Amino acid sequence: MFLERRHLEALAALRDRGSLSAAADQLHLTASALSHQILSLEERAGASFFLRKTRPVQFTAVGQRLLALADDILPKVREAERDLIRLAGIGEGRLHIAIECHSCYQWLMPTLARYRLDWPEVALDLSAGFNFDALPALVRGELDMVITSDPRQRQPIVYFPLFQHEVVLAVPRQHPLVRKGFVEPQDLAGETLVTYPVDRDRLDIFNSFLDPAGVVPAGTRTAELTVMILQLVASGRGVAMMPNWALAEAGPGDSVVGVRVGQEGKFGTLYAATTTPLVDKAYLQDFLRTARETSFATLRGISAVAVATAAPE
Repeated sequence: MFLERRHLEALAALRDRGSLSAAADQLHLTASALSHQILSLEERAGASFFLRKTRPVQFTAVGQRLLALADDILPKVREAERDLIRLAGIGEGRLHIAIECHSCYQWLMPTLARYRLDWPEVALDLSAGFNFDALPALVRGELDMVITSDPRQRQPIVYFPLFQHEVVLAVPRQHPLVRKGFVEPQDLAGETLVTYPVDRDRLDIFNSFLDPAGVVPAGTRTAELTVMILQLVASGRGVAMMPNWALAEAGPGDSVVGVRVGQEGKFGTLYAATTTPLVDKAYLQDFLRTARETSFATLRGISAVAVATAAPE
């Protein structure tokens, strides 16, 4: 037998993501590794599964047959895995999550909706970690997971990367910085900066961009929601730094665009933090998998990072 579960997952990811590189991101592989995996399977099958150099990917009759098999088999495998865990009596648990990411609702809410259906026996709860320090609460056992882009080394916290993204400066489409192509710290000296209402020392635009250059913006203002920030930007009342995928909340009209931060760009990673005693819980690991799958199905402009079980250096 030469057909394995990973082969079906590879073809399904290729169909869903539309390219080898995007599918490789979803599967946490390099594009060359995924290409080699598919080529090896094609050689053993004696047939091609899709037409090369087509966008979107066009599958052959053989590829379509395998995709039909993937759509039938993969959900059943995951369901069987969850049933085995329940039968073993280890499926019940608690998953109390705090988020330190104002833009995360775009992918988190569909993740939670799907997860509740898959794990009805897990006590799931969600709170905003904007007004308290969530990581110490995680250490004390008051929380089971924190969604954060600001990992801090602290025992017994373990960080799992969800996805990587570029951080951009949201500006009105007619802003002069759009023509420049990227923003430098001094470009913000005459701008009003719109941020979320969190402590200044927790805002990356100050910590790693403006403060090291000794630049102070002309003014600041806050807004609770991403959509409110984007409306302020669209109306010319400020600029804001945010993940590239959050710009999708600007809605139709493209009145707000993202400008690269620095000539080389600025990138961030979103993590799910938990503690060592919870790492091996099946329901927690399945939440991570569901979160990654939903993120890549929902968001544009993100990429995968190697799955790790330790705090980043």
